[in-house]
Amino acid sequence: MPSCGTISKLLKFVEGAGMPEGKQPYFITTPIYYVNAKPHLGTAYCSLLCDVQARFRRAAGYDVLFLTGMDEHGEKVAQAAAEHGMEPQAWCDSQAPYFKDLWDELEVSYDDFIRTTEPRQYRAVQYLWERMRDSGYIYKGSYDGWYCVHEETYFTETQVEKADEEQGTKGQHLCPDCHRPLERVTEESWFFKLSEFQDRLLKLYEEHPEFVEPDFRLNEVRSFVESGLQDVSVSRTSFDWGIPVPFDEGHVTYVWFDALLNYYTAVGYGDDSPEAAALRARFWPAQMHVVGKDIIRFHCVIWPAMLMALGESVPERVFAHGFLNVRNSETGAIEKMSKSRGNAIAPEDVVKLLGVEGYRYYFMTDVVPGEDSGISFERMEQVYNADLANSWGNLVSRSLNMSDKYFAGCTPHVDGALISDKNPLKALADGIYGRYATCMDHMNYVGAKDVVMELVHAANHYIEESAPWNVAKDPARVSELAEIIYSLLEAIRISAHLLMPFMPTTSAEVLSRMSLGEDEITSCALEKDCTWGKLSGGLAVTKGEALFPRLASTK
Repeated sequence: MPSCGTISKLLKFVEGAGMPEGKQPYFITTPIYYVNAKPHLGTAYCSLLCDVQARFRRAAGYDVLFLTGMDEHGEKVAQAAAEHGMEPQAWCDSQAPYFKDLWDELEVSYDDFIRTTEPRQYRAVQYLWERMRDSGYIYKGSYDGWYCVHEETYFTETQVEKADEEQGTKGQHLCPDCHRPLERVTEESWFFKLSEFQDRLLKLYEEHPEFVEPDFRLNEVRSFVESGLQDVSVSRTSFDWGIPVPFDEGHVTYVWFDALLNYYTAVGYGDDSPEAAALRARFWPAQMHVVGKDIIRFHCVIWPAMLMALGESVPERVFAHGFLNVRNSETGAIEKMSKSRGNAIAPEDVVKLLGVEGYRYYFMTDVVPGEDSGISFERMEQVYNADLANSWGNLVSRSLNMSDKYFAGCTPHVDGALISDKNPLKALADGIYGRYATCMDHMNYVGAKDVVMELVHAANHYIEESAPWNVAKDPARVSELAEIIYSLLEAIRISAHLLMPFMPTTSAEVLSRMSLGEDEITSCALEKDCTWGKLSGGLAVTKGEALFPRLASTK
């Protein structure tokens, strides 16, 4: 069954309420994750990339649908279940809590969690088969070639030979992607006529270069398609853990032909009810698929071709993030993360060091989303102490303390709009939303962070330059003191709003300490919230504990 998030959106139509007036829809998805193992740092990273974007869009006034879930079919999942002495469905059921619990801990605000073993996916995939048969873009044949169970991917002889040559493993036939041994598969199969979509895909990339981001990934995808496309096997007969082909007994759906459809299933594909139709009309096509670079060909080649074959709209953007690697603290070398090397980092290890908010901040603002990145505990500690403890946390602590001390525990009564444009904090706040939003729209979270931290650093510098402790000594300068403290608090208020997608709990706490109520904390008018001068005077201020206690060195 759909999760509560989707049901609630459907109920808007059932009850005749309609969608939020004037709100633009924004449908964002993670890939659905394999359940052959527990969620790891990479899956958490991808989910957080989507969560930050979803939170930003909600705050900016969009009607957001954020989808994540689990990919539960295929040979790899069946093998994992067998290795644990369990039936596939029981194995999948046992894994779901690991994903949901970690997403809850990391404050991932998904609206729907889809599982490919759910009835809605079964119905949608079987409907897909019927539609594909009607379209004429599938045919029955026989597959004889190489297959990687781990990657759930077929490879041509040319691809295998090239990989063998590059890897120096001639005759061993290792997977070009994961370097595991390939299996020779010979079986009857249904094929999707991918080869017929080469020109249409190239036209899509030409007319909509934003379809694949970052742009260097678009170049990779275009080059792959230009080299020639072959038809894809989309059914299996050698095992039975999958959704049956409705018109051919003994055939089950190839895992990717099943999994890719989840995005459309979640908005009612295959459901002929009026509510599902309204949901599809509202949220399809998706605005953003976020995926790892290793599965970009499935999402940027096979998936749009499938939709074209069905006569459906393709998603607007696919953003491919890089891999997380480990920086060796002794040599400085970047190494692939693996248990065998003893350098694997689990999400709980990072949470233990940084806390949840520090975890979110580090991965979202110090790792460039489109590139491979080297991470280390030393760098995590450095970023945490520099940005969160010394800068942001210190600014909040000092400013609220001075407001409490000099203005009887309240915000000073100042008309922020009348503060001179020469005030350095007001000047920086001018246009800050536009600079920040431009970065966020392009998944440039590092740039968005820089926009906010420029204001935070300027506010800390403003404290030292204005020296409010000296101004407070002269009763004749009380209005000057009020303007100083007001400016600091207003800079904090704006910064808290802009940091909310990255650190929602901390930002809510900061706003609460300034007696800014739930309406402001959960506001969906971010641009207006970033307007200088909105802070009212006379609001109670609470100093509270340090937001980010400085970390002792891990060395």
